[in-house]
Amino acid sequence: MDAARGILALMGSGETSPTMVTLHRELVAHLGKDADAVILETPYGFQANRDAISAGARDYFRRSVGLSTVVAPDTDPDPDGVRDQLRRADWVFSGPGSPSYALGRWHTQRVGEILHERVRRGHGVTVMASAAACTVGFAALPVYEVYKAGHPPVWLDGLDLTGALGLPVAVIPHYDNAEGGTHDTRFCYLGEPRLAALERELPDDSAVLGIDEHTALLIDLDTSLVRVWGRGVVTVRRRGVGVPVHAGTVLPLDQLRDLVGGRGSPGTAPGEMPVQRRTDGDPGTPPAGSPATLQEAVAAAEARFDGALAARDAETMVAAILDLEAVIAAWGADTEEDQGGEWARTVLRGMIRQCVPHTQRGMDEPEATLGRIVPPLLALRGFLRTSGAYNLADRLRDSLAAGGVSVHDTPGRSEWQHTEDSPAPSPE
Repeated sequence: MDAARGILALMGSGETSPTMVTLHRELVAHLGKDADAVILETPYGFQANRDAISAGARDYFRRSVGLSTVVAPDTDPDPDGVRDQLRRADWVFSGPGSPSYALGRWHTQRVGEILHERVRRGHGVTVMASAAACTVGFAALPVYEVYKAGHPPVWLDGLDLTGALGLPVAVIPHYDNAEGGTHDTRFCYLGEPRLAALERELPDDSAVLGIDEHTALLIDLDTSLVRVWGRGVVTVRRRGVGVPVHAGTVLPLDQLRDLVGGRGSPGTAPGEMPVQRRTDGDPGTPPAGSPATLQEAVAAAEARFDGALAARDAETMVAAILDLEAVIAAWGADTEEDQGGEWARTVLRGMIRQCVPHTQRGMDEPEATLGRIVPPLLALRGFLRTSGAYNLADRLRDSLAAGGVSVHDTPGRSEWQHTEDSPAPSPE
């Protein structure tokens, strides 16, 4: 997929995380230094920390992607200026927050019309992630109201950017979310029962378009090719039956339309979908060795630390701590990892605390151990001397010296001292 084309990119999550850096770089590779790149902060515009979120996003794109951006503030008193800015921008990004708040504001400001126009005429790169991705279909989820406030699940009218492409879909990011542990938080925290109920309200010719976390659906607006990129899958779901489109897959937009309309082969197994595949030179997944999710990276660092602790490998223990600190720093710009970041720091602090007793023993040694061993040996040496076995006493003194213990005889007693730079004993 040519990065110079107009592109609509829909991300399931992780839009400002290390997992998506490679994709962001690809999407902006053709943009020059003076590219007009705009962050649309509306979805989180109601939050008290919106300025911090915007600053973090700008820093992420500047440092990790090499893209200078400006923020189109939610409170801009000149909506005409914002609309013109978005219309002309080479790159527009919108991400986390509340889908319902964003839809309300974009309707009032008529921003939705501009986003729709960008897609319709294939202008520039438009990245809609997480909450913003929720808004791009003809129907949208009020995630906060349902999951946080317990409101009955209902569909909202979406921006229907996908309608301009002949895709009557309700887009659901965070499709494979597993934060709930023992309770079902898949499907953007809805869970299966609520999604099944909502699905029955959709028109027969429409579908749910589910995008897994740390996964993106890329639609080339010039070539009409669709690509799935990332760590998960994109799922086209109709009446409770989902067809997964795996990362690395490229298919014509017409084929995606057929799947959405139920005109695909319902009996085709997921692995047998007649789709085109990427070549090795143009991968659809993050490169090998690229960062995992924050949770996976923390778990890997902790397992490495625990293994090193069991093996008494101090160097690897320290390396695991430093690696985890680097992971936390790398994920610091991710606007969706506030709680995860604190958990990661808790794990890091726990690893450091586990080092304390071992470090203390290291600081106390070898004097603590020598203090139990050397005095009896000196007593034995004194006995040898008083018995006239001076040769044996001298050999014992030399043996102690070879082990890093120097002995100084004074009238009536012998004193010892550990010398850290003592040479290692020669092999017998």
